[in-house]
Amino acid sequence: MATAIVSPGAAADESALLAMPASTFHAYPFQPAPDILVLLYPTLHEQALAMNRIGSFVEKAGVPHDHVLDNAALDQAVTASGDQFDSYYFGHDYRASDLARFFANADRDKVRLRPEEQSLRALLVARGILAPGAVGAIITLPPLSVDPPVDAAARATILRHELSHGLYFTDPAYAAYTKDFWEAQLSADQRALFRAFLGREGYDTGNEDLMRNEMQAYLVHTSDPRYFNAASVQMATATVAELRRAFVAGMPGGWLRDRTAPP
Repeated sequence: MATAIVSPGAAADESALLAMPASTFHAYPFQPAPDILVLLYPTLHEQALAMNRIGSFVEKAGVPHDHVLDNAALDQAVTASGDQFDSYYFGHDYRASDLARFFANADRDKVRLRPEEQSLRALLVARGILAPGAVGAIITLPPLSVDPPVDAAARATILRHELSHGLYFTDPAYAAYTKDFWEAQLSADQRALFRAFLGREGYDTGNEDLMRNEMQAYLVHTSDPRYFNAASVQMATATVAELRRAFVAGMPGGWLRDRTAPP
């Protein structure tokens, strides 16, 4: 993996990130919220080499979350998911504390990390993201790809989806609002339908924090119907639209609220 391009104080907004060249690795703080570090890999394969093991450790169903998989076990987990290594994820998002826990467990378990993972760790150490008590998050923006397909509209949707996770990880007010919406605004049946959808997507449905975080990202911040629509959660279109309206109406003020148009 190429050396990260991160100048002191450098930042990029959504438009700039989507316009970045894909020939080299880039890492930029998000301009409205610099606690969110956006990583852009030149290929999905390089992204997968750096991130798939973290993703399985933090949020995938059917794999352990108390120890880190070695290469053979990770390959087996990807195969069992029915996906390919490069498309195991299109976008990634992780909070600072989960990243620190991953690397600490990898050391404890004596897992030999790939060079791409070692380079990522060096970047996170340099940015202070692995420091005790650090508040921060990383997300990825995938490159354009033909196989598996990632077009310009998909990239824009994935970026907004992942940025909403970044806000959830770094803004206690937004996380608290999402938790309240999940617990008090959704009915038990609606929570069950979201949980079932997320289970089909391969998420660990026993992780309640993950469930409500993914709910907000899919419900409100995933505009491309190829990735989420009312049928995804087996609800009526009008019901999903009303849930979106209710969520947006109560969102805390800030950059994401300003960028989220009412349905």
